[in-house]
Amino acid sequence: MEDSNQKKLRNKFVKSGVKMIGPETVFFSKDTKIGNNVIIEPYVVIGSKVKIGNNVIIKSFSHLESCKIENKVEIGPYARIRPETILKEGSKIGNFVEIKKSVVGKKTKVNHLSYVGDSDLGKNVNIGAGTITCNYDGVKKSKTKIKDKVFIGSNSSLVAPVTINNDSIIGAGSVITKDVKKNSLALTRALQIEIKNYKRRK
Repeated sequence: MEDSNQKKLRNKFVKSGVKMIGPETVFFSKDTKIGNNVIIEPYVVIGSKVKIGNNVIIKSFSHLESCKIENKVEIGPYARIRPETILKEGSKIGNFVEIKKSVVGKKTKVNHLSYVGDSDLGKNVNIGAGTITCNYDGVKKSKTKIKDKVFIGSNSSLVAPVTINNDSIIGAGSVITKDVKKNSLALTRALQIEIKNYKRRK
C-alpha cells in the first residue's frame, strides 16, 4: 500500500515540474510542498512537514524533515536537515553536513563535514570544514549566534552559548568559548614546537 502512495506522490511532483533522475528512489511525505524548477537527485528522503521553495537543488543521499527551504538553495549530497531548520535564500549546505533547529542566512555556506545545531547564522557566513557547534553540555542546550560576513576556519569548535559578531574571523582549529567582537580575529591554539634532528629510539 505504501508503495502505491509513493507512486502517487512521485507522479504528482513529476506533473508539477519537479525534475527527478531516479524518481523511484525518492521518498516524499503526503504533506511535502515543493515550488517551481526544483531538481531532486536519486536517493533522497523527505520526511513530514517539509516546505521547499523555487530553484532548489537537492543532491543524492540527503534526508530532510520538518524544515523550510527557501529559494535558490543547494543541499547535499549526503546532507541531513533536521527539524526546525530554515535555510534562507541562496544558502548552500554541502556533503556530510547536519543542521538542526537553526537558521542559515542568505548566501551562507556550510560546505563540508559540519554540525550546526541550535544556531542562528547571518548572511554571507562561511563555515569551514569540520566546524562543530557544541550546543549540549550534558544537561541543557545552548545557542550559537554567528552574525553577518563571519568566516569560521576549518575544524573549529564553537562552545555555546556564544556570539560571533559581524565581519570577524575564527582561525582554523580553534575552540571558542567566549563572545568574539566584530571585525576581529579570534584563535586558540597551542604553540607548535619542533625538535631538530630528532632521532627515534631504536
